[in-house]
Amino acid sequence: MSDRIFRVIVRGVFDGLTPDQRAGLLARAAEHDVLRAAFTPEGHLSYDLTARSAFTFRFQDSGEVEEDILDATERAESAAKAWLTERGYGYKNLRSQAEDLSQAPLGKRQRRAAAQRNG
Repeated sequence: MSDRIFRVIVRGVFDGLTPDQRAGLLARAAEHDVLRAAFTPEGHLSYDLTARSAFTFRFQDSGEVEEDILDATERAESAAKAWLTERGYGYKNLRSQAEDLSQAPLGKRQRRAAAQRNG
């Protein structure tokens, strides 16, 4: 049973888009707006080509132990590369950041709720 949730962000920059590719991405921009961004197992892509050529994929994965975050990061990077490559989109400067939610600090409301449960 997996008890750790990992959130992985893969960032990069579109590189060498053709005018048709750019037009296609702009036509689907509403689907990929940052305001609709979510962490999903299959990955959610967001970008704003009118502002800059950067993109972000957000992935959610899980694992048993803390070290599984490395495999989750590798899977996320591979999935992002595959998505881009399958569509013929060039990219550069790919980098990833992962977070184990079991290690994330609790927010004020979460601390208050935990104190009420325990006290």
